[in-house]
Amino acid sequence: MKLSDFKYILPKTSIAKFPAEPRDKAKLMVLNRKNESIDHKVFTDIVDYMSKGDVLVVNETKVMQARLYGKKERTNAQIEVFVLRELNKEENIWDVIVDPARKVRIGNRIYFNEDLWCEVIDNTTSRGRTVRFSDGAGDIYGAIEKIGQTPLPPYIKRDVIPEDKVNYQTIFASQDGSVAAPTAGLHFTPELIEEIKKKGVKVVKVILHIGLGTFRPVEVEDLTKHKMDSEYFNISEDTAKIVNKALETKKNIFVVGTSATRALESSVTAEGFLKPNYGWTDKFIFPQYEFKITKRLITNFHQPESTLLMLAAGFGGYDFVMKAYKKAIKDKYRFLSYGDAMLIE
Repeated sequence: MKLSDFKYILPKTSIAKFPAEPRDKAKLMVLNRKNESIDHKVFTDIVDYMSKGDVLVVNETKVMQARLYGKKERTNAQIEVFVLRELNKEENIWDVIVDPARKVRIGNRIYFNEDLWCEVIDNTTSRGRTVRFSDGAGDIYGAIEKIGQTPLPPYIKRDVIPEDKVNYQTIFASQDGSVAAPTAGLHFTPELIEEIKKKGVKVVKVILHIGLGTFRPVEVEDLTKHKMDSEYFNISEDTAKIVNKALETKKNIFVVGTSATRALESSVTAEGFLKPNYGWTDKFIFPQYEFKITKRLITNFHQPESTLLMLAAGFGGYDFVMKAYKKAIKDKYRFLSYGDAMLIE
């Protein structure tokens, strides 16, 4: 497949600036792969598609308040520091992106408050830097949580508001490490999860910490030549055991989002079962990928030419998914992170 196969016109008016209220009342488009039918539902209706013994897999990654604003030593120039990931816990060393990058060189210090500052120790890309945070700050994740700003995606053209700190976080979020939300998970509420569990569905968690690569454009026409950014994932023994039992008994595995899907499909045994695992994955999924673990996919509506759209098309079938996207635009579905959802069954 080619990059241009995934081009479509996304009107600016289709991009959601705010989430549905309440979050589980977003629209749900249901794609049935067997008969290629499309149904229009509300997200709470997702319970009706689940049966006793099925499994719901969610990503428990937590979005860091990744956008920090500080002052450069001596000059007091304002610098934005966007934290990407922790490289060394003992030494407080992190990968970050700085803006304006031309003002930030090796050896510079950027001060955020009395306790927290960072020193640039390496240049990684034109805007990328490796920094060491000050020891006096204690828990760096905690310090970032206090002073940072919610890293809304660049396509949400508005100022960040206090409500975004809650709205741009799933109810499953417990493990710090993402700079973007696993957005399909944003539609779930505690009440909806209780209803799903009452039906006899097991809810299990995986981790995949989402990096900025999720927004990075694909720059090659031949998709086989595209290289994904590596992202950390973790699949526990308990999760693998529950998923494998469901696979053995021919039950459905509902996977919430492309990130959880990539974590699962990155850790498959030769026999087609899920293995407990952790590490880094750069798995790129696009048509005609053969899914081993994922049986049902819950996802949002994604940007043109994005790897997220390619994964959805790989699962639902290219022609069917692209047809559904045209219908979604016509029927005024809301797109991207704060938008509506799709279930591909």
